[in-house]
Order: sequence, then C-alpha cells, then structure tokens
Amino acid sequence: MAGDKIPSLHALEKPEDLKVLMRQDRGDDCLSCRIVGSGAFFGLAAYSYLSGMSQLEKQRAAILKSRSVFGIKSRRAGIAGISLGLAWMGLWRAFR
Repeated sequence: MAGDKIPSLHALEKPEDLKVLMRQDRGDDCLSCRIVGSGAFFGLAAYSYLSGMSQLEKQRAAILKSRSVFGIKSRRAGIAGISLGLAWMGLWRAFR
C-alpha cells in the first residue's frame, strides 16, 4: 500500500488523450489470425452473392407476378451490396 502512488486531483480532472487510449487498446493480431478472419468475411461475401442470386433466379416468376415495388434489379442490388459490404469487412480485417 505504501508503494502505491495516489494521483493528484489535477491529474484526475484532466481527460486522457483519445489517441493514446486507442493505441493502447489496439491488440496485435498474428498473421494467421488476420488471414483466417479476412478469409471468413470473403467466404461469406461469396456465399451470400452466389446463394442470393441463385434464390433470386428460382423466385423470379413469383417476384414478377407479385408486381412488388422492389423488383429484380433492386433485389440484385441489395444482394450485391451485402456481398460488397462483407468483402470490404474482409479487406479491413486483413489490413487494419
């Protein structure tokens, strides 16, 4: 107890630097962790795109028959957007 240094009131009132806190909080990943993590996101992106487009083609007649506001093009854009988002997360995980 005697060795513990008690911070002064001035030190407690001063906010800590956000950049320093973020640098301390950032963990270092090994290369294999980055590869596996980014590979998982790339795999999810590919699966999402391929299975989504496949299901969309299977349901094409029902979608056209329903005359929904969201047609084939908007649904394709949605599937592509989700896949691109997952791929971007894979890139971010690999290099960040």
